[in-house]
Amino acid sequence: MKGPGLYLDGVSVVFDGFRALNNLSLIVDPGELRAVIGPNGAGKTTMMDVITGKTRPTAGTVTFGEHDLTRMDEARIANLGIGRKFQKPTVFDALTVFENLELALKAPRDPWSCLRWKLENTARKRIEAVTEEIGLASRAGDPAAILSHGQRQWLEIGMLLMQDPDLLLVDEPVAGMTDQETEHTAALLRRIAGTRSVVVVEHDLEFVRALGSKVTVLHEGTLLSEGSIDTVQNDPRVIEVYLGR
Repeated sequence: MKGPGLYLDGVSVVFDGFRALNNLSLIVDPGELRAVIGPNGAGKTTMMDVITGKTRPTAGTVTFGEHDLTRMDEARIANLGIGRKFQKPTVFDALTVFENLELALKAPRDPWSCLRWKLENTARKRIEAVTEEIGLASRAGDPAAILSHGQRQWLEIGMLLMQDPDLLLVDEPVAGMTDQETEHTAALLRRIAGTRSVVVVEHDLEFVRALGSKVTVLHEGTLLSEGSIDTVQNDPRVIEVYLGR
């Protein structure tokens, strides 16, 4: 396992009197794959915004290993090894799969280093390894514009992996995917977890089941239930507010 753990302790976020998060506490262990579900307005996006520094909590603390993220800005948090994938993929259509990954490579970014930097053999091997990991090795020379929706999602996950994050936050990765693409994505995220922590926000319960991970259910900004997918699906509170039965 790799990397530090994530700890949200009594986090609240209030927007104009509305509590988007309400005394939320959550622990994600190093190398853990965690699914987070909940109805619209449960606080899932706000939770990820707080972790990445986009939103500052009204109360409570967010800790990543030894680091208190509560008052850090987004850039500093990203540099600590936290990567976020939004629902809509943001890849460069005119570039090939390989070039997109090369662009995302964790390398020196100051002007002098950029002038001197060339794609070394170790970096090339790293890119090739990531194309294999995300299932796009055979498409490495193809422009991103001709990839399917699912393949574009995998490419963006690959671009984040090039940054070698310790924690990966993934927002609804299988929305709009075919069944085959959904299965591939579940397998990909299971492989990634273990070498880093992965938190997946998702609505598709069958996909969550395929992840085989611990599930956290949010409701009205707080933790409603936690456990295996079977545990939370059979929790009367979850049935009432989320499953609608």
